Amino acid sequence: MTRSIVLFSGGIDSTTALTWARTKADDVRALTFDYGQRHNVEVRMARATARRLGVPHTVLKIDLTQIGGSALTDRTVALPRYRKVPPLASSPPATYVPFRNGILISLAAAWAEVHGGTEIVCGFNIVDSPAYPDTRPAFVRAMQRAVATGTTAAFGGPGIRITAPFVRMKKSAIIRLGLSLGADYSHSVTCYAGAERPCGACSACLLRARAFAEAGVPDPLLVRLNKGGRR
Repeated sequence: MTRSIVLFSGGIDSTTALTWARTKADDVRALTFDYGQRHNVEVRMARATARRLGVPHTVLKIDLTQIGGSALTDRTVALPRYRKVPPLASSPPATYVPFRNGILISLAAAWAEVHGGTEIVCGFNIVDSPAYPDTRPAFVRAMQRAVATGTTAAFGGPGIRITAPFVRMKKSAIIRLGLSLGADYSHSVTCYAGAERPCGACSACLLRARAFAEAGVPDPLLVRLNKGGRR
């Protein structure tokens, strides 16, 4: 039996990953991390989405604000604002949380060992945001080796596979794939500023807007909020 543990932030990529996993695995669990992020609203929205889908959901609380170094976990670091999608960078942006995905995968692997998970599904992609070092294929391969050698798999126990099915896809292509599988993005939250409604000026909001425009569909989150008269 394949039991997939989906790293589920509640954003576009992880919502697609959750939808994708449900078409592939025998059993799917969603795992969300409350790590002190500025945009903590994503945790609440992830809970709502998992509940609506009937997917077993666990929220693990850790505190990466003790490390800081990122606009997402340190309030003294300004959140960058832009008028348009920023150019591709050659170094990590201010919104990079140091080794976050390494930490999250490590915790997910420990959780999977206890709860019978055979696969960790990640929504990582690098085409639109290549400057995050912990989303790249080489990083996924390195974490796979670490998990294989640092868990009971090293003694012949069940192995845990790390899967990043969208790593070389544009975000617009990820959206189109998700929609073809029935993904509901109406509660997916992306904005780094911390509100449910996109601020429209952070890099995540601008990438989201461009992706839905390229996919040729209105953003379901905005459709829902506008229909409900939500500001």
